[in-house]
Amino acid sequence: MQCDLLNFLDLCMMKYDEEKLKVNEAIHHLELEIEGNIAFIDYKLAGQKLFLIHTEVPPALEDKGVGSAIVQKALQYAKDNDFKIVPICPFVQSYLKSHLEWLQIVAPDADRFVHKL
Repeated sequence: MQCDLLNFLDLCMMKYDEEKLKVNEAIHHLELEIEGNIAFIDYKLAGQKLFLIHTEVPPALEDKGVGSAIVQKALQYAKDNDFKIVPICPFVQSYLKSHLEWLQIVAPDADRFVHKL
């Protein structure tokens, strides 16, 4: 059942492939606008480390794969910009546990900042 749920969430994410991640530097948000609602990840950039602090999905977008979509886009943004990530957000940590291909961009010293990885 777990595998079926992950496959379902991955299929849901595909609905948002065309949506672009917006980097809102003024308020340190990585944003994804869907159906007039904005999901976001609070972030902090320190040198080449991108700290992913908190993921927020509006109630209207819950259970539609938006959380996973924004995390995937944030990870791609980090990779494209040669950032190493520090996944402080529990949702991001959970995503990484089921998408091991992204572990290569986790900062080597991330465990200094995160107790569970």
